[in-house]
Amino acid sequence: MTIHPIGHYINGKSYAGANAATQAVFNPATGAQTGIVDLARVEDVDMAVAAAQKAFPAWADMPPIRRARLMNRFLNLLNENKDDLARAITLEHGKVFTDARGEVERGIDIVEFACGIPQLLKGDFTDQVSTGIDNWTLRQPLGVVAGVTPFNFPVMVPMWMFPVAIAAGNTFVLKPSPTDPTPALMYAELMKEAGFPDGVFNVVQGDKVAVDALLAHDDVKAVSFVGSTPIANYIYETGARNGKRVQALGGAKNHMLVMPDADLEKAVDALIGAAYGSAGERCMAISVATLVGDVGDKIVPMLAERARDLKIKNGLELDAEMGPVVTKAAHDRIKGYIEKGAAEGADLVVDGRDFTVEGHEDGYWLGGTLFDNVTPDMTIYREEIFGPVLACVRVKDFAEGVDLINAHEFGNGVSLFTRDGNAAREFGRKIQVGMVGVNVPIPVPMAWHGFGGWKKSLFGDTHAYGEEGVRFYTKQKSIMQRWPESISKGAEFAMPVAR
Repeated sequence: MTIHPIGHYINGKSYAGANAATQAVFNPATGAQTGIVDLARVEDVDMAVAAAQKAFPAWADMPPIRRARLMNRFLNLLNENKDDLARAITLEHGKVFTDARGEVERGIDIVEFACGIPQLLKGDFTDQVSTGIDNWTLRQPLGVVAGVTPFNFPVMVPMWMFPVAIAAGNTFVLKPSPTDPTPALMYAELMKEAGFPDGVFNVVQGDKVAVDALLAHDDVKAVSFVGSTPIANYIYETGARNGKRVQALGGAKNHMLVMPDADLEKAVDALIGAAYGSAGERCMAISVATLVGDVGDKIVPMLAERARDLKIKNGLELDAEMGPVVTKAAHDRIKGYIEKGAAEGADLVVDGRDFTVEGHEDGYWLGGTLFDNVTPDMTIYREEIFGPVLACVRVKDFAEGVDLINAHEFGNGVSLFTRDGNAAREFGRKIQVGMVGVNVPIPVPMAWHGFGGWKKSLFGDTHAYGEEGVRFYTKQKSIMQRWPESISKGAEFAMPVAR
């Protein structure tokens, strides 16, 4: 099998770099190496930032409507090439093709939102704020901004960032995950084809060296990050210490609270899809089923049957429901969590550790795993597993379920399944989580609303994309203007006040 070299994209062209440090890229379904990616040196990052800095003045000065037209061309190219992007995701990440295509389409939503940037950048105006004085505000781009993104959504998560940032007049340096680096280069080429000037969008492959170089660089004005909570905390602290705006989205432990009055068939469908879709490698995956009253006795056998019957196979097969996990290291880590859960006393109802796919025995396969009678002190309850493992926790009533969820250190996403409108209303008001679903298992907001959790799931003051994203990637300027009469009235030493 041919092993493809994978490099950077700087100033409108591919760039290999002169670096001995590389990382192998694998197809998770087969375990075979398919590529080798360059890991950026500090010098490579400096080159990308310099290209972005050079491109910034002219790009920022371009009328927003012209930037929007280029973004619209990019949007059309994405729609024409979304199957190719989805296939590239499946080959390097392992998620099933239909899920990968959905990821691309959700990224496209953000690009479509960014096409409205002329409206989104409109400021406020007050006529005659004081005698003869008008006051208005406007939003201006920051300069060079950067994104550091995870393996689990190599198209959608970067598109939470760069379309809005670039449409607002910034230039961008993306540091994608080296685990699945190819999609970033594909949409970089599409941006070139759409007509974006060289240097507006750049890609540096890499690891911590590249991340630290971006965090330290004086010309990088803001950093967006999605990943684990420890790294999000590090990015936030380091970036803030270096005077940057930082938006760092961290880990999750998403619960679904199932009430006794819920439609159990629909609740099971929701739990199976949300827990095992993309092999549980989603920051919005449901990893804890919080079962109220006698719901556990009814629903756990249903979940067990469905978990055992999952169609787990190579994601390029269109009937696949779940593919492999992303790497051998992830496979071993998840197995370790399953072993720990059993050792700490949880009931291992369905054990996915010995699952294999015929013909792909070297792939990174796990079956859907189901635990029951999990308690809040157990490791599998407290920590983010990021794999196809669903933990069932029993609670006596709605109030205990809400208190349990609110006590967890993460507050990314949560869901309630019920037929009771009052319970739904109280849940939405009282739950201490950033994204809430009622009879919706994965409540990822649409492009114009914005994405973000609470507590240790978000470091920073703004959520991703939507109008929050526009605010993050721009700074407000207030202008007060007066055109006095030709006859001078002398100096004024007091603050202007309304008269």
